[in-house]
Amino acid sequence: MDILPFIQWLEGTPGSLFIRESTLFYPLVESTHVLSLCLFLGLIAMLDLRLVGVGLRGVPVSEVAGRLLPLAFVGFALMAISGLLLFYSGPLKAFQNIFFRVKMLLIALTGLNALLFHFTIYRRVASWDQDASPPARAKLAGVLSLILWSGVVICGRMQAYNWFK
Repeated sequence: MDILPFIQWLEGTPGSLFIRESTLFYPLVESTHVLSLCLFLGLIAMLDLRLVGVGLRGVPVSEVAGRLLPLAFVGFALMAISGLLLFYSGPLKAFQNIFFRVKMLLIALTGLNALLFHFTIYRRVASWDQDASPPARAKLAGVLSLILWSGVVICGRMQAYNWFK
């Protein structure tokens, strides 16, 4: 299935053109994306560091998750919406960028990592909640999350410097 004709059509839509050529709207969307990314990743990094056993060792994992995840979801929603608008502003350029493609793959892997964590080891959090050093599988999920999200940020930044055409 060739998606290129759809991407080319999307590029020519009035909304895409408006965002791309806007003096004020594009920078607002981009700023929202960066700020919501900071909110989301800051909170997720705190949870991941707790899972790794590096930070907040005296606080139960369930309490850290309970306090941070609701606000992290808000950050993620804003980040996703603004990211979609950024993609919409130049879908052809993004689609042809290797760093964009790797970033999308990494985002999918972070989602898979989070799902596996929440539907496996986190279901038994009551048995290890108070431990300063969580079980190996929880640590692995935290380390993978930190690595994958770092890759997402690096690829997002590298999109602007894509010399692989």
